[in-house]
Amino acid sequence: MPHKTGLEIESQYCFPIYAASRVVIKLYTPLLNELGLTYPQYLTMLVLWQYNRLSVNDIGNKLMLESNTLTPLLKRLEKQGLISRNRSTSDERVVEISLTEKGLNLKNQASAIPEKLGFSLSSSGITLEEMEQMKNTLLKIIALSDEKNRSKTSNCT
Repeated sequence: MPHKTGLEIESQYCFPIYAASRVVIKLYTPLLNELGLTYPQYLTMLVLWQYNRLSVNDIGNKLMLESNTLTPLLKRLEKQGLISRNRSTSDERVVEISLTEKGLNLKNQASAIPEKLGFSLSSSGITLEEMEQMKNTLLKIIALSDEKNRSKTSNCT
């Protein structure tokens, strides 16, 4: 029997979060295939459906993605005719992303996805309350990143 060091995978907090993320993405995949979207593209479209027009930086901040990850993704969405990318008239360095009519129309098709995913999870014995509790806990973890960024910024003055 191996010696316990505290470094066993089942002892880690990170592994269940990582593995659960992969499972959830796998559950989304067939639903997103119907829309012709990948999971990161879906997240990007969710942000745009909510805000309609955002800069690349704003989208990156909301999704916690770097622009070198986001730019190719946005180019593919543009190629699909779902978004348009335009330089800001007030600041040429800023690229603004907005939905096209086709992108707006896709929202109607996507509106059933949360319910379908919820059904899939509930049929596995996971209650809505458990999902809400997990989401709230994960949001607290995500907020740690915001706190660290704020403390870095305040330390730079």
